[in-house]
Amino acid sequence: MTGHKREIREHTIKQLLAIPEKWYGQMTRGELPSITMPSRTKKNIEYDEQAEVWKYGDRERLREAGTEKSALHILKMAYVIWFLKNQITENRSSTLRELYYISEGWKRAKFSAQNDSNLLVEDLEILTDVQREHFHLRPEEDGASIFGPLRIREDTRRGPREIHCQDDIGESGYQIPTNVDSLEFVEHDAKMVIAIETGGMYARLIENGFDEKYQAILVHLKGQPARSTRRVLNRLSSEFDLPVTVFTDGDPWSYRIFASVAYGAIKSAHISEILVTPSARFIGVQPSDIRDYDLPSDTLTEQDIAALRAELTDPRFAGDYWREQINLQLTLNLKSEQQAFAARGLDFVTDEYLPSRLSDMGVIRR
Repeated sequence: MTGHKREIREHTIKQLLAIPEKWYGQMTRGELPSITMPSRTKKNIEYDEQAEVWKYGDRERLREAGTEKSALHILKMAYVIWFLKNQITENRSSTLRELYYISEGWKRAKFSAQNDSNLLVEDLEILTDVQREHFHLRPEEDGASIFGPLRIREDTRRGPREIHCQDDIGESGYQIPTNVDSLEFVEHDAKMVIAIETGGMYARLIENGFDEKYQAILVHLKGQPARSTRRVLNRLSSEFDLPVTVFTDGDPWSYRIFASVAYGAIKSAHISEILVTPSARFIGVQPSDIRDYDLPSDTLTEQDIAALRAELTDPRFAGDYWREQINLQLTLNLKSEQQAFAARGLDFVTDEYLPSRLSDMGVIRR
């Protein structure tokens, strides 16, 4: 174990144990054990203009063991801290799903649903100011993948190794690990980053050589991006000062994928600064693309319409651009997928649409 990893491990354990140590101090003074947390609601989300991210505001809530429900929550937290401390000490890891099942043996402290255990882990991230990856916890889903002119260094069981994300891997790309901070970005020869929602479009850009022709690092988001994927985009932007663009389907749910990359989400507002890429820009599919390219499309559902109207009141979509595009989509009453560009030929998206759109955005010169 390297010195840096040892420092992280020791710091994580110290931060975790500080919580029950506080409870012990409270009880020796005759007080009820308690925790104070920021209120995790939309009303407590504020925009930090300096960091250019959405964060929790000043509203807090106190949870003390004065009721059975609150006492049970603190009991569950104690069990999780005990489990995580042992896991880190033994250099083991587990998934969030496994943590939920492990609690089956904790009697009254067992979780009734995985969402409850997930939320408690997020509470611990906030209280300790430590990411869950340093708790040796990982999500069930895999990280997404990356392909392009980027050289990385990763730690393996046989020691560190360098990988070029074009030359040394297959066309599925390099799979992004859970803990992205364990990677070192060595060097690159890129001019931009394109984050792509669907696997089909990601494969199309690779097959058509878009990464080589335009010196682009391609990142497959796999739908709503995992934290590790958003961390990669954040690091590529902050460490290399590369423009990050996002290419999704043209529907309200995909716009929220972009928003999670560029603005963050409520459930991860406590770590927005390391997950969010404020400079990220939206390529499309835009509602105006559906109209201008006469893309094959589907009629909006009632759920789609409700989501679009909700986005008109969402501060993340408050700018003139988004208001214009969302209102246009409501007027058109249509939505389209990325692959709809194939109606104009398999090469149209890489030969015509993306070069034109990226040129209009000032990302490339034609």
